[in-house]
Amino acid sequence: MPDFQASPDKPRLVVGISGASGVVYGLRALAACRELGVESHLVLSKSAVLTLSQETGLSVVQVNEMADVVHRAGDIGAAIASGSYRTLGMIVAPCSVRTMSEIATGVTSSLLTRAADVTLKERRPLVLMVRETPLHLGHLRTLTKLAEMGAVIAPPLPAFYAKPQSIAEMVDQSVGRTLDLFGLSWRPVRRWGEDLAAITEA
Repeated sequence: MPDFQASPDKPRLVVGISGASGVVYGLRALAACRELGVESHLVLSKSAVLTLSQETGLSVVQVNEMADVVHRAGDIGAAIASGSYRTLGMIVAPCSVRTMSEIATGVTSSLLTRAADVTLKERRPLVLMVRETPLHLGHLRTLTKLAEMGAVIAPPLPAFYAKPQSIAEMVDQSVGRTLDLFGLSWRPVRRWGEDLAAITEA
C-alpha cells in the first residue's frame, strides 16, 4: 500500500521484520496493531522474505495484507524515513545481528535500518527483539552501544510464570510485553499481580 493511504488520525507503529528466525513475532505484532486500532507500517528486509518462506506457509502478499501500510525495503524516500513523520516508535521483530549492527553504526543500507535510525534520533522508542544465541563479545558490545543510544533490547524470552500452554501463548506474551513499551496494552498478555494474582498469593 502506498504512503498516501495512511491516516493522520490513528497512532502509527513501524514494524520491521528482519531475516532472523522468529518471523512469527513480527506477524503477531501486526495482528496486535490491527486489534488495538494502531496503524501499522511494515517493512520487510530481503532476508526476511527468505525466512518467511522457511518458517511459515504465508506469502509476502499475505503478510503485506496484514499491515495498514507497506514500505519497500529499498524505498529510502518513504514516509517512515523522515523524522517529521510522526509515529509511536518502531519495533524490529525479530531483529537479526546484521540489522542491529547496521543500526548501531548508523550506516544504514535499507529502509528498515534507516527507519530505526530515525526513531533513535527523534528519541522515540526503538524496541529490538534480538534473535541470536549464544552471543559473543562483539554482539554484546554492539548491544551495549545500542542501549546507550536509547534502544530497548528485548529478546523474546518465554515468561514461564504465565504458565503458557502453547508456543503461540509464549509468542504473544513476548510481543505483548514489547507493546507495553509503546503504551499499548494487548489483551493476550498475562500480568503478574493482576491476571496472575492467584500465583502471587500462593
